[in-house]
Amino acid sequence: MFRTDPETPDAFRTPVEEVFIRNHLGRRPELDADSWSLTVEGLVERPLRLDFQALRGLPQTRFTAVHECFGNPLQPTVPTRAVTNLEWEGVPLAEVLALAGPRPEARHVWLEGADRGDFAGESDVSFLKDLPLEQARTEVVLAHRMNGEPLRPDHGHPVRAVAPRMFGTNSVKWLTRIVLAAERPEHLFTTRLYTRVLPGESEARPVREKDVSSKLLSLRDGSTVPAGVSELAGYAWSSTEVTAVEVAVDDADWQPAELDGRGPDPSWQRFRLRHDLAPGAHRIRCRATDSAGRVQPLTGDRNAVHEIAVVAV
Repeated sequence: MFRTDPETPDAFRTPVEEVFIRNHLGRRPELDADSWSLTVEGLVERPLRLDFQALRGLPQTRFTAVHECFGNPLQPTVPTRAVTNLEWEGVPLAEVLALAGPRPEARHVWLEGADRGDFAGESDVSFLKDLPLEQARTEVVLAHRMNGEPLRPDHGHPVRAVAPRMFGTNSVKWLTRIVLAAERPEHLFTTRLYTRVLPGESEARPVREKDVSSKLLSLRDGSTVPAGVSELAGYAWSSTEVTAVEVAVDDADWQPAELDGRGPDPSWQRFRLRHDLAPGAHRIRCRATDSAGRVQPLTGDRNAVHEIAVVAV
């Protein structure tokens, strides 16, 4: 299920009601926190089954991070602009892995949700993702709260994985099973979909770390606005810190925008530029650069520059 993307509100933390919903496999599973459990199995010294109370009893962490949909895996270069910024609370995956004791030959962590269904011509498949063990141990959190409230059913209640520097496809909802393995799983959502060839490379790699991107939010596409000085503002994000944002109006040169720093959490960064809009129709674009030197492409890929059209009167 890929719903039409709502307008992301111009707020640092996205209200839960405005968060996009993605579900590849039809009806969402109905899970109850009182009967839910999580198994940890495979190449571990001590296989585990944790209930919700046991998980809540482990050390907790809280952070704010960008949550972005990669897009339809059948159309991987089409921009979606589905992005939010959320506060998460949960248990670092490292705490759970420490209880299970990964064996020396374990190299990968498989994360599996309770949802099953049909997708892309395959029947009765689960939603399964995998990450290298060390990366998963360092980055993944098993979240049970979002924006200070328990996860809602559409967002993975009662527990989901959250990989804050990665696209949302890696943040498995309705998490019920973790497997440690020596190899990656051959699966629809690991090796056949959600892969891509990055610029300058020749081999496909899994869709994981976020691209550099930005979105204009202070003005709505297609809106009518007062002529005169207007603040052209929005948010920029990446898997690393964004170091610059530029804004272009019509066919004029790109202008550097004022950009907030990211801070300790992997959240998005606000940018702003005051510009005098003459009466008439205008095209406004923004593009971001991150600390890895990546720049948003003008066209042709999922993170191509965001463009809106407004009429000043």
